[in-house]
Amino acid sequence: MSHPHRLSPVLLLCLLLGACSEPAKVEKAKGPEKPPQALTGRQAFQRIYPQARGWSPDAQPLLLRSIHLSQVKSEKGTAGAWEAILVSVSKGKSRTYTYSAIEAEGNLHEGVFAGLEESYSGPRGAGFPFSIAAIKTDSDQAYDIAAAKSQDYIKKHPDMPISYVLEQTSRFPDLAWRVIWGESASSSDYSVFVDATLGKYLEKAH
Repeated sequence: MSHPHRLSPVLLLCLLLGACSEPAKVEKAKGPEKPPQALTGRQAFQRIYPQARGWSPDAQPLLLRSIHLSQVKSEKGTAGAWEAILVSVSKGKSRTYTYSAIEAEGNLHEGVFAGLEESYSGPRGAGFPFSIAAIKTDSDQAYDIAAAKSQDYIKKHPDMPISYVLEQTSRFPDLAWRVIWGESASSSDYSVFVDATLGKYLEKAH
């Protein structure tokens, strides 16, 4: 006569107490999301440049400028978005790239975004391509240098947004930052030029 299988005392205890089951996974509580971070010009360019090199190994910057975003808090020398124009002599093309901390109007996408190619046959307008090695002074340092020469203006316009443009022109022998009190150079009545290689004050523009 067959006997029913008997469970061992240990196995029976496991089943009763649930000790043999997998421990329940405890989900870690998510902390508050960090607000989007504004970057300096060089920080933004360092994110853009690898993509530009992927487009063309000889890509050189022609212009870097800040884009003010009201949704992103910007400290001195930083911006929520930046735009860079790079050129490739081998391709005979230029291409605009943007870096943005958030999705925003004006075709701004979070992270790095590449625009369409345009024809390029050499320097046009005031700007010339420049070497990235010349960017030895970042936009936050340029702000400090410009602000030191602009205390009277800052006191009169404490809440004015500040914009930044980096380019090489015939106006100065070296690459220069233009620190602009206002949304753009065309709408501003005051800006300061700072040598981006030597980190020194150049001149004011009214």
